[in-house]
Amino acid sequence: MSPRGIRARRPRVPKRTIWLAAGVVVLAGTGVTAVSVTGGSGGSGADGASRPAQAHTLSLDGKDPKKRELPRTDTQMFSLVGVSWEDSADDFEGTAQIRTRGAESGTWTDWRDLDFGIRAPETEEGDAARVRGASEPLWVGPSDAVEARVVAGGKETAVPDALRLDMIDPGDEKAGKGQGKGGGKGGNGKGNGQGKPSTEPGTGESATATAGATPSGEDADPTAAPEEPAEPTQEPTEAPATEQPAPSDAPAPSEEPAQEPTATEPDAPAPSEEPTTEPAVPSEEPTAPAPSDTPTQEPTEDPASPAPSEEPATEPTPAPTAEPTTEPSAGPDPSGSTSPAAPAAPAAPAIVSRADWGADESLVVDPPSYLDTVDAVFVHHTAGTNDYDCADSAAIVRGILTYHVETNGWNDIGYNFFVDKCGTVFEGRAGGVDKPVRGAHTYGFNGYSAGVSLLGDYENGGTPTAAAKQAIADLSAWKLGLHGVDPEAKVTLTAAGDTGVYDTGEQATLNTISGHRDGYATLCPGAALYSALPEIRGAAGASVYGSRPEK
Repeated sequence: MSPRGIRARRPRVPKRTIWLAAGVVVLAGTGVTAVSVTGGSGGSGADGASRPAQAHTLSLDGKDPKKRELPRTDTQMFSLVGVSWEDSADDFEGTAQIRTRGAESGTWTDWRDLDFGIRAPETEEGDAARVRGASEPLWVGPSDAVEARVVAGGKETAVPDALRLDMIDPGDEKAGKGQGKGGGKGGNGKGNGQGKPSTEPGTGESATATAGATPSGEDADPTAAPEEPAEPTQEPTEAPATEQPAPSDAPAPSEEPAQEPTATEPDAPAPSEEPTTEPAVPSEEPTAPAPSDTPTQEPTEDPASPAPSEEPATEPTPAPTAEPTTEPSAGPDPSGSTSPAAPAAPAAPAIVSRADWGADESLVVDPPSYLDTVDAVFVHHTAGTNDYDCADSAAIVRGILTYHVETNGWNDIGYNFFVDKCGTVFEGRAGGVDKPVRGAHTYGFNGYSAGVSLLGDYENGGTPTAAAKQAIADLSAWKLGLHGVDPEAKVTLTAAGDTGVYDTGEQATLNTISGHRDGYATLCPGAALYSALPEIRGAAGASVYGSRPEK
């Protein structure tokens, strides 16, 4: 389904080492080489404290150039699986099927197809030496054995070189320490909402309600922050370790520096000063959090922090009234809910942060890159199972992060956001949910857009829930609104690569909320979800989270 690219073979020299340990063993009588790859922050979890995500691979060797088969084979525990090969430019055409044995039930599943159509980004990230071609990953739940068969088809006369089976154990939330060297900034701005995963379909709104509680948590912090700036610089380092308590999650600024002390220590105090500049601003305002997402970009806000300290010194009486009442005086309490500092900014929907879903930031080596603006949102599906429980959504996202880094060889997870069938939104690629972070989701158009992927398969019978569609609409309306883009409009973009739909340099007129297949030759986001896009656009246009530009 993907266009076949032509690219010179890259030297097999990794630019960085993330896999911490590897063991190789030949399975007797199968001709298959098993490689156990441990990734992430380390630690076996034997003490019960945490279990980091791990990647295990089985090399699919064989003499038949057109097919590979793996008999039923016992493996280490895994929950997500896919196949990959050496050259990402070699777009495989054929079929890959797997079946797995449930770790608890001991029963084997039916054969399931792996989907293709994923492609490395059209940037240096996609040209890295360790980047591999791969299928979409499939969530299968806790499993301890696998069987596979891969057959070349169409124009293919042979399976790709260095074909292997990739199995991912997503670990648990405790293993994500938020210690990324470059991209572990997360999306801890106030637009983050810090929503928790739902467990029932249609409960997306309850997650949104959670975001409303964050202002109270922030009001408590500002009072202490200006008095002891040294203490807040130490608190952030402990925040990720106590991700579960609401108080530590609520103050977004306190979470952000936790991932950057090693990078820029001078910026650490910034979060402690920020609360003093905006104690009355609700956490739902996305423009206020913009500086708080990335402390390295906050120097512009620093000059404002001395204001409170200077006012009491010069004018003890007027100063307090100048801050709280000058702007609210135009409109007493009601205007407090609509900050005059950012009248056109849309409120943010609840978004589960990377820290909350347990991202292992040690996997992310390079810092995120940013776009000038977000002109469109591309909707995807993960092409996995629809039988997952929403309580497993965080584990699925963790598995995809590990797969995109360890299997695909990318720097971080490809999508900017995920949505599950319960309508819960998860932060994807690091860099700030309210920032124009460049993702790796729609080849040829990553330079203009954000990508949101719905967990599940919507090509083979799956139907998107009402909660999921509304969540995609609200998220898209908010994200586009931050850049003054109408979610029901069209936009003309220039293809940055041959996508199978457009040639490099060709002008593409697309909806500002489009499906993956609109820009790239793939079935994604599946027939059912693609047919729901007109409804999603309409809901986005009417969303309370949107900010339509004046006409």
